[in-house]
Amino acid sequence: MSLNQKEQSLIQDLQEQEKLCIQKYTRYVEQAHDQELKNLFDTLRENEINHYKALEQLKKDSTTQPDVKHLDAAKYCPKSTYTSESNSREKEDDAYLCTDSIATEKMISTSYNEDLFQFSSTVVRDTLNQIQTDEQNHGEMIYKYKTANGMA
Repeated sequence: MSLNQKEQSLIQDLQEQEKLCIQKYTRYVEQAHDQELKNLFDTLRENEINHYKALEQLKKDSTTQPDVKHLDAAKYCPKSTYTSESNSREKEDDAYLCTDSIATEKMISTSYNEDLFQFSSTVVRDTLNQIQTDEQNHGEMIYKYKTANGMA
């Protein structure tokens, strides 16, 4: 079963959002001061690339489940670099990047939640649901970093 024009358009919109996430995380790896945060952003960027590719595969074949690589937020235990008492410019900059990233993850997670009900294919809905769960996990991982570093 192939996707209809509306479904193709929705997938394209989701890919554009994934592309924005990839671009943001690429920049944030460069802008972050803390190596732990750089590593987190790089991990999230790689996961967003996987999402983009999964969506591309769905556009070509909506009957085959793409391999969506999952990040397990429960296993993420960030090392603390900043203390709750430190008020450095670096900490402030990194906190901003985290807050912006969480807002982006909320937005894209909402898009997946709304869009997945527009598809007739169970394979597509399951894939979009898996990606939405990943986006929620991204937000949780960033929040864990913020908490560990006295930013939350």
